[in-house]
Amino acid sequence: MFEIESKDPEEIVLTTKQTKIKFNLADESIDANLNVGKIFGPGEFEIGDVAIRGISTENNDKTIYDAVVGNTHIGILGNVEESLALDELGIADVLCTSSVRAVREIEPKLVVAMGNIDGMVTDLKLAPRTEKKLKVKNKDALPAALEVVALT
Repeated sequence: MFEIESKDPEEIVLTTKQTKIKFNLADESIDANLNVGKIFGPGEFEIGDVAIRGISTENNDKTIYDAVVGNTHIGILGNVEESLALDELGIADVLCTSSVRAVREIEPKLVVAMGNIDGMVTDLKLAPRTEKKLKVKNKDALPAALEVVALT
């Protein structure tokens, strides 16, 4: 089981039984209160029970993340829409983004809306569900049809 929360459109906080990780898309950092400090940029990391893959975008100006908890893939993109980065990300069961294009290409089961939520749900023709924290038990507990969650 894990939780996703966001109090800032540029941040996603992923909490599991073992760890709490903050993904900041503005400065491309991962903060898990490690002795080495924050982690920046692309690469592969394991923090507690979370495997993370930082993926560089086509222009190498942004990093997107694939975080895996158990067998559930969480894509953390923000507003990135570059096709090569989306291809490299691959499958995401939960997608944290403001990009309608990313949602359509990746086809996640659940979207955590970041940034312009109104524009996204209008384009997707879906009504968002509002939550303080999104709790996900496991991959099998995700909805069968696409849902959008707005975190407050």
